Amino acid sequence: CNLTGWWENELGSKMQVFKVGNDGTFSGEYHTAVSSAEKPIQPSPLIGSQHLDEDGQCTFGFTVNWKKFSDSTAVFVGQCFKGDDDKEVLHTSWLLREKVGLEPDDWKATR
Repeated sequence: CNLTGWWENELGSKMQVFKVGNDGTFSGEYHTAVSSAEKPIQPSPLIGSQHLDEDGQCTFGFTVNWKKFSDSTAVFVGQCFKGDDDKEVLHTSWLLREKVGLEPDDWKATR
């Protein structure tokens, strides 16, 4: 699986991975289509790592810092699959951590 390039999810969010290094590290930008932030959405930096393997169905993870418009950070983990048409598809799960002002509100800070 080659993560380099543009990827789009079913909600219209887009991710661009600039280049995957020989050690599997990569960086890029995430262009989210959804947000509960009050400020306008802006492209956000991402940094990640890909497990390089032989069968092309790699696992990977990355962090997105929404610092340009929100006080939150998200982490994504996933795997690349090759479909019947030989097209690469990414399946991911994510956690989003929003900033809260007080420790007693910690319970509602992660989605």
